[in-house]
Amino acid sequence: MTAYKSTLLRLLDERGYIHQLTDAAALDALAQKQVIPGYIGFDPTAPSLHVGSMVQIMLLRRLQQAGHKPIVLMGGGTGKIGDPSFKDEARKLLTTDTIAANVASIKTVFERFLTFGDGPSDAIMVDNADWLDKLEYIPFLREVGQHFSVNRMLSFDSVKQRLDREQSLSFLEFNYMILQAYDFRELSQRHACRLQMGGSDQWGNIVNGIELTRRMDGVEVFGVTTPLLTTADGSKMGKTAAGAVWLNEDALPAWDFWQYWRNSDDRDVGRFLRLFTDLPLDEIARLEALEGSEINAAKVVLANEITRLVRGEEAARAAETTAAATFAGGGIGQDLPTLACADDAISLIDALVGIGFAASRGEAKRLIAGGGARIDGESVSDEGFQIVLAGQERRISAGKKKHGIIRPA
Repeated sequence: MTAYKSTLLRLLDERGYIHQLTDAAALDALAQKQVIPGYIGFDPTAPSLHVGSMVQIMLLRRLQQAGHKPIVLMGGGTGKIGDPSFKDEARKLLTTDTIAANVASIKTVFERFLTFGDGPSDAIMVDNADWLDKLEYIPFLREVGQHFSVNRMLSFDSVKQRLDREQSLSFLEFNYMILQAYDFRELSQRHACRLQMGGSDQWGNIVNGIELTRRMDGVEVFGVTTPLLTTADGSKMGKTAAGAVWLNEDALPAWDFWQYWRNSDDRDVGRFLRLFTDLPLDEIARLEALEGSEINAAKVVLANEITRLVRGEEAARAAETTAAATFAGGGIGQDLPTLACADDAISLIDALVGIGFAASRGEAKRLIAGGGARIDGESVSDEGFQIVLAGQERRISAGKKKHGIIRPA
């Protein structure tokens, strides 16, 4: 680890957030002298962010914990284009009403992570539609466009990869990096913002903003990127076979959110605890050193701490109680996914598909044939098996990690 002097960079370094820095020494010195307003942008492409955004949200939290000022930038303007960085094709264009609804929905999650207000280190939330929607095309080209070299823009990996694969990159998308750079300059003017943070795929966009702000205003600003975050098996964070792991409660039940973290790979536990919880580093060191079945206790701590942050204390406690009833006690946890059955019986295949444990009847049959289907803890290998309710709830399981309840309607 680099011997940083500022609380901010020491904190980010110790917990594993730093991938690249622009002028680390100057940023380290500035962080010792003053409160630094720093921002991260979030494009509202859906009504909820997913856990792939957790590193960036926690980065803003660390900024505030170190005594600096987080700026949450909602991309109400850039969201009308969509960031083309490392995407195989253009995003579907969203309507203004959809973007506004997504912004309103996403905002709620940040209140759990940050303290908002008017104080020097209190977080603020702004929307780049406030300035991007008012830009006039010709004046913008003259004032801002002159500072961008098309040759250099074509050299960025995010653009080059699309062109190398002969995949279309629209002129609309090509403008995204200019608008993001302009955001940094605008935040510098409006809120004295000196720092932009983001994932490693945002390095080119961040550097553009730094250079634009320097050229137009003569102001020195800085950038920090985080490492590309994948799980130990190489898969992308926030993606599962069942879909994205959403942060908002209405997009994903708390039990499923908790279970995602409880099912982490043993090799990821320490890293996730450092990135996604406020536990002291010595406690994290103790937990990640656990071996064998004892590492499961660390995974429960991980799931509880993150669920508490994102969904609240009550949701974390309910999920842990459900897990204890389901796994340890052999009972039925009331927070599990459920399927209401109008009849007194339902076929095992229909139940597996209906509750979402299999995407099709064929997949359900393969699950049963492979010995992965269980009712009330007992393996069932008969494809024609009928689950008889007789007015009672039954527990259905697929593999070791998926559990649900079949109950009378």
